[in-house]
Amino acid sequence: MKRIERVQTGLRLEKRLLKVLKALAEHLDMSTADLIEGMALHAFEGKAPFSAATLEKIAMLKQVYDFDLTAGDSHKLREDGE
Repeated sequence: MKRIERVQTGLRLEKRLLKVLKALAEHLDMSTADLIEGMALHAFEGKAPFSAATLEKIAMLKQVYDFDLTAGDSHKLREDGE
């Protein structure tokens, strides 16, 4: 097991995205921070972070929370008032 140091951060995320992430983390019995950390580590190595079954769960959660953003939207997001 590798020893690490974690720091508290104040991430700002799109509201529905956070709802999907929190629900997925709950489904996987982990914290939202652990989920995001694992996603980043997989992405840094060009690896997919989720199994087919987990992707199915994500699709269902996206419907539940009316989440319609895609990777193509990632650099086009603007908050109200910007």
